[in-house]
Amino acid sequence: MGSILQSFQWLLLFMLTISVNVYAFKIPRLGTWRRSKERDPQIISSSSNFSDDFKTFYYTQRLDHFNYRPDSYHTFQQRYVINFKYWGGAKSSAPIFAFFGAEGPLDDDVYFVGFPRDNAPQFRALIVYIEHRYYGKSIPFGSREEAMRNASTRGYFNSAQAIADYATVLLHIKKSLSAQNSPIIVMGGSYGGMLASWFRLKYPHIALGALASSAPILYFNGIAPQAGYYYIVTKDFKETSETCYQTISKSWSEIDRVAKKPNGRSILSKRFKTCKKLNKSFELKDYLDSLYTDAAQYDFPSENPVKVMCSAIDAAAKKTDILGQIFEGVVAFMGHRSCYDINEFNRPTETYTGWRWQTCSEMVMPIGHERNDSMFPPAPFNMKKFVHECSSLYGVLPRPHWVTTYYGGYDLKLILHRFASNIIFSNGLRDPYSSGGVLENISNSVLAVTTVNGCHCLDIQSRTAKDPEWLVRQRKEEVKIMKGWITEYEADLIAFSKQSKAATPKKG
Repeated sequence: MGSILQSFQWLLLFMLTISVNVYAFKIPRLGTWRRSKERDPQIISSSSNFSDDFKTFYYTQRLDHFNYRPDSYHTFQQRYVINFKYWGGAKSSAPIFAFFGAEGPLDDDVYFVGFPRDNAPQFRALIVYIEHRYYGKSIPFGSREEAMRNASTRGYFNSAQAIADYATVLLHIKKSLSAQNSPIIVMGGSYGGMLASWFRLKYPHIALGALASSAPILYFNGIAPQAGYYYIVTKDFKETSETCYQTISKSWSEIDRVAKKPNGRSILSKRFKTCKKLNKSFELKDYLDSLYTDAAQYDFPSENPVKVMCSAIDAAAKKTDILGQIFEGVVAFMGHRSCYDINEFNRPTETYTGWRWQTCSEMVMPIGHERNDSMFPPAPFNMKKFVHECSSLYGVLPRPHWVTTYYGGYDLKLILHRFASNIIFSNGLRDPYSSGGVLENISNSVLAVTTVNGCHCLDIQSRTAKDPEWLVRQRKEEVKIMKGWITEYEADLIAFSKQSKAATPKKG
């Protein structure tokens, strides 16, 4: 009976999740790779190429780091993997590169994120990837369904607990490898980049420095412009093709016009080859919104999805109408399919449901559309409605100001200038989330490394022979900065060692 009840609760959660997404708005997911690519079976199978170099471990992690109630001492198994191939060893004080997992299983990070692996040889670094709690195989309470069952079990699912997890795992690794003098540089992309920068602020005694790639730490209430994200999506498309931008801008009203016909939804379903008949025209518009933002956010030079979409849309102008052009853009981006799943980006995967909880609790990023200079229809962010719907879905109220209270946000430049050090904020300015990123140097050691043509988390992806020169330069700059941190650390290590020896009383 209990399992049937849990199954019903899980189904209800799924239905509520879909309704919230459709009738309100969404906070575009972060992540280091395109949502339409990340679970590609070919990519998943290719990740086995790294299995020989990585060894998997599990750390018995405490459920709650901040309380002393009996339930706080419950534990779960947290997965992390280590690549020993390039490490110079504890005796040489060779560094440790620690990559922080974000809102997804660790497997994708090990495959996609090549920056630690590409640069470990020259640093003789140990490479560690740590999985975020409640994702992948690092799930408390025995199963994902049980972990997400109610507000009590979900209550341990937040960023402060996550970075405390990382702190305990890293200290455990240093102790088990007798690597007390090996400096740690933490890294992360997107939400993981936010965690890396916050970790350096909260645990400077553990991490020597942090590389925060595409980390929108300013995209919180009252700081970054709410329309910043969609403004850059629009800018990316407009700069790629003015006619493409115009076509997309006009398409929304055309979808509405067709939808108002007696058989309008059937017409739209047929024209866009949807796998199921549309219940509302919004489903189609939400799907297109996801495609455009996905293309802009992950506009990698090797694929140029924005250009691919716009080229298809523009090329179809001579042979079809606006909706036909838009559909050609869908095909160009998603590939030829027998039908297109309009709910593809709203499936209740662990990443979708996990990130939905995170945005409904603490990661409240007020992202909306504005009328001015946007290819999207107006849809301003409504905090009151967001709070109401999240409360209906999860039974708890979001805390939109907690992130800036706990980590800082307002007057962040002044705060980081006075109290922070050794953080690299890297951003590509074609990334919509760069509108909430740190784009200017704050001090001599809190540095912004940006590229005009870069996109989301591009710098931490695996390098290839086809990488443009500006991307090569960006990565070299980041490596140069990290080498400076380690050089200073090694000098301090020698100096303090001498002081310690001098202070030791001589025998006799």
